[in-house]
Amino acid sequence: MKTASFLGLAVLVIALGGACRRSAPEAPPQPKAQPGVVEILKGGRWLFTYVEPAGTFATTDKAESVPEGARAIVRVFDPADMAKTDAPGQVYATDLNQLLKSGKAPAKPISRDAFETAALGQLPPGQSSPLAAHGAPPAGEPTPSAPPVAGDGGSPVVTIYGTSWCGACRAARQYLTERRIPFADKDIERDAAAARELGEKAAKMGVPTDRVPIIDVRGRLLQGFDRARIDALLGEPT
Repeated sequence: MKTASFLGLAVLVIALGGACRRSAPEAPPQPKAQPGVVEILKGGRWLFTYVEPAGTFATTDKAESVPEGARAIVRVFDPADMAKTDAPGQVYATDLNQLLKSGKAPAKPISRDAFETAALGQLPPGQSSPLAAHGAPPAGEPTPSAPPVAGDGGSPVVTIYGTSWCGACRAARQYLTERRIPFADKDIERDAAAARELGEKAAKMGVPTDRVPIIDVRGRLLQGFDRARIDALLGEPT
């Protein structure tokens, strides 16, 4: 009887132990790996895309041939392994000055729009007017933006952020109107929403907003009015 009781107790303990055992919690889902930094070595088989003075982009396999004024931000990719330096909606950019000086440099992923905006920002600004030279008018009701100019489909592909007194802004409006390029015209002094919109875009792209116009051409921000650069970003001949 004692033996039977002992065996019964052992079975009961095992059963209870099994009932109280807690299953291991499910592992949290692992975040998707983000594109990382790629080290670029001088002498490697890289291609470099840089901005030219007119706003067009050119590609070379010789880092030394990139003009000094365009070296601070250059797109880099490996033609033999495009997946290494290419991600959906992103490109890899590096400082070519560092590569030429030390023989290596990191390349970091950024959006294509941000790369093109930053590359264009290395160039001298186009025709523009300083905001500090004029006092802003008293805040009032937002003024409606000018309607898009008729064009292919009539949808704006360009947005001018400017003011009523800026000569460069007027020149930009006239040029786009004559070319029948659809655009939206936003006065950042009279339209608070337009000013906020520009501020958010400029902060994201690292563009100063102390001069007008700032022209958004399909997601790229141009400082000042430059016909050739607008045409280059629109893919039209200069």
